[in-house]
Amino acid sequence: MIRGFGLLAVLMLFVVPVIGSRAMVQDLFGVLTLLVLALNWNLLAGFAGLVSVGQQAFVGLGAYTMFACVILLDVDPLWGILAGGAVAMIVAVPVAIFTFRLSGAYFAIATWVLAEIVRLVLAQWKALGGGTGTSLPKGTTKDMWGVQWLKDTLDVSSSAASDALTYWLALVLALGTLAAAYVFLRSKAGLGLQAIRDNVGAARSVGVDPTRLKAWIFLLTAAGTGVCGALLFIQITRVTPEAAFSVVDWKAFVIFITVIGGVGTLPGPIVGVIVFYILQRTLADYGTIYLIVLGLIGIAVMLFAHRGLWGLFADKTGIELLPLRHLPPRSAHSS
Repeated sequence: MIRGFGLLAVLMLFVVPVIGSRAMVQDLFGVLTLLVLALNWNLLAGFAGLVSVGQQAFVGLGAYTMFACVILLDVDPLWGILAGGAVAMIVAVPVAIFTFRLSGAYFAIATWVLAEIVRLVLAQWKALGGGTGTSLPKGTTKDMWGVQWLKDTLDVSSSAASDALTYWLALVLALGTLAAAYVFLRSKAGLGLQAIRDNVGAARSVGVDPTRLKAWIFLLTAAGTGVCGALLFIQITRVTPEAAFSVVDWKAFVIFITVIGGVGTLPGPIVGVIVFYILQRTLADYGTIYLIVLGLIGIAVMLFAHRGLWGLFADKTGIELLPLRHLPPRSAHSS
């Protein structure tokens, strides 16, 4: 029944640009991109035990790479999305070499410091506006591949067709990230990753290489975050160092979503982003009170529901969605 409801929800999400308003499409685009960021951060912190507070570095790198591809190389923004993921992954290599020498709070602080360094460096890039940033050339999003076809098919404006295209890309990216994470975590390597999170020494004793496995997760989540950052700023159409490397939007909110939903569970970020969206729509008009309420809810969940809202629900009902438990191998003598 739960799976049937989930499939119905996915189908409804796919038809939103056809039956919903443009405002709804834009709102859900924001929700989906936050979900992608939360899924990547959850894989990194919840399963690999790498609590990074500098993932906004890869959001910004993806955004700036996409802008560079469009403005300096005159390519389609959709190619810029792929380039954003590639550049984020490449930059993650030296970041990993440096930060993996540290652990715990030192690792977290190092990722934040490096994110600030990347922000300051890109703020000096005069070709992309320096500290004041720049905008995509007029008409760029309307000229993207597929926009004209969607405009004719859906009988909508070019702007609405562009919104629909980026929305569907965000939906596919969210579903793809969730599916890839599930398949990986159900694999032998995924089991090794969870073993590393629980006990590095024990995992190493059974042949798991913690450094190598964590490094791959760090690089892959950097790529996923970079792709999401590039997609986000296609829709925003303007990039500045403060926006691309926003601590609140791309770090605090993402951590909040993952924590209240359930760190170390795949459905957790989904539950978290739904709760976050409801709170945002309900309390956004109250200014700073909105942020205070979010903080109080986060503290309450951490105190009374250590596994997040999804973990609490699963414990009370026994329902498991996207279960990750591995059964022990059956004995050769068992019937």
